[in-house]
Amino acid sequence: MDAAGHVTELNDVARVLLPNARLGLQLSGPGWLAEAHRTSKTAEVSGAVDDRFFSALPRAAAAGGTAWWLVEETAHQAVLQQLDDQRERTKFLAEASGVLLASLNLDRCMEVTASLAAEHLADAAVVIALTTSRRHPLVIIDHQGRLTRSTVAGAVEAVPGLSEALQGFPPVPSRWIVPASAPGWLIPEDFGEVGSLVITPLPGHGVPAGALVLLRRTQQAAFNEAEEAFAGLFAARAGAAMSAARLYAEQSTIVDVLMQDLLPPDVRNVQGVEFAGGYRPSVDTDRIGGDFYDVHPPAEDNPETLAVLGDVCGKGLQAAVLTGKIRNTLRALLPMADDHGRLLRLLNGALLSRSRAKFATLVLASVRRADRDVVIRLTCAGHPPPLIVRRDGTVEEADTAGSLIGVLPRITSRGTSVRLAPGDTCLMFTDGVTEARSGPLGDTEYGEQRLRRALTRCGGMPADAIVEHVQMLIAEWVGDGTHDDIAVLAITAPRGTHLSAVDGTTRGRYTA
Repeated sequence: MDAAGHVTELNDVARVLLPNARLGLQLSGPGWLAEAHRTSKTAEVSGAVDDRFFSALPRAAAAGGTAWWLVEETAHQAVLQQLDDQRERTKFLAEASGVLLASLNLDRCMEVTASLAAEHLADAAVVIALTTSRRHPLVIIDHQGRLTRSTVAGAVEAVPGLSEALQGFPPVPSRWIVPASAPGWLIPEDFGEVGSLVITPLPGHGVPAGALVLLRRTQQAAFNEAEEAFAGLFAARAGAAMSAARLYAEQSTIVDVLMQDLLPPDVRNVQGVEFAGGYRPSVDTDRIGGDFYDVHPPAEDNPETLAVLGDVCGKGLQAAVLTGKIRNTLRALLPMADDHGRLLRLLNGALLSRSRAKFATLVLASVRRADRDVVIRLTCAGHPPPLIVRRDGTVEEADTAGSLIGVLPRITSRGTSVRLAPGDTCLMFTDGVTEARSGPLGDTEYGEQRLRRALTRCGGMPADAIVEHVQMLIAEWVGDGTHDDIAVLAITAPRGTHLSAVDGTTRGRYTA
């Protein structure tokens, strides 16, 4: 082209590429080349000609003209575009993995999966989770970001490729699926006509996690093979997250079920006697530990209520497992609760028969009403003796002692009987109370003397108030420091007659 922009020469290839170019006339197209000739005849430029991509290199020609050499770079540009797309996809997968793995809640994982898929891969996305029942939960996110939750049963078998995806089989190519065959429950409301549809499995840990369905409207281009393959990569990450969330939920359910028998029971009034218990594990984030208490109401062959408080050697889950074994064994031995010595000997034999069993300390209290008073038979086995808090604030130590459980083939124990007048309390506690440490060096124990002085102010108080007071004192003493498991059980003779109770077991008012 000359300085004025007229075409002065065309080779044969240029005539084919630019059929509208005419000698002696202004170059009409492509526009990017004509503009480059007008503005700058020295810089390399690039642009598209129809569906091909070229770079144009200027060279000075005679009489002030410019020769433009066009070099096709369609393949190179396609590679660069693929590289950019791959970088974007890699970045998206990395970000998606972080978001998906941030939650162990299955519902949340399904929402995130559907949201990411609808935003980056399609106009709408459906996530179907696999369950043990025939009803599968699903989440739908449409092109406007609206979320819908529902369930689907046997209808999945009517969707080509969906039942296979839920079984973990490789995805069916989208070109084999007729979009018009998609049922109404699979299409978001006001979505319009479905132009293309992809169904890909969500692989999990050993078993499929579900299926991902991607939908595009007719205005959008159909899914190509590269997009389907990328959807599979995304589905692999989403399926792993959903599978982990489901396994976590199943394990949490199992743990909750197994833990029910290990948690401290809710004690209450039994036959007109007040019972109150409190428990604090050595680690505040734990729910169970090595200390325990139980209150067993009277049975047909035993008119006394059996209260048990114990301390197993160790902390945490291992101690809690042994605690559960001891509590179950004691429950089986309830028919022999009238003889504390025999019960302890049988329990000792049961623990000795277990390999690597650790020792435990116990205190047994058989409780019955005697007119307005409460009579308690107490027997300790290696445990600190209970303290008797009289209504006037006097504190006495019960005269009972015995050897540890689960250590020696033969154990010894000495029981005692205590009579509680109205307003008196028998307080049973583990060594986590008296051995709680504090002070400048963290080595000063709370001790039994401090506990006794504190209990002198608790005369006549209800059982639950005494337990709460002791727990508060120990919590203030240890502060943020470490401590052992703490268990407290109080047995109180009511201060008056139970007016509103018919059988002596229900809550009600008491006279002064």
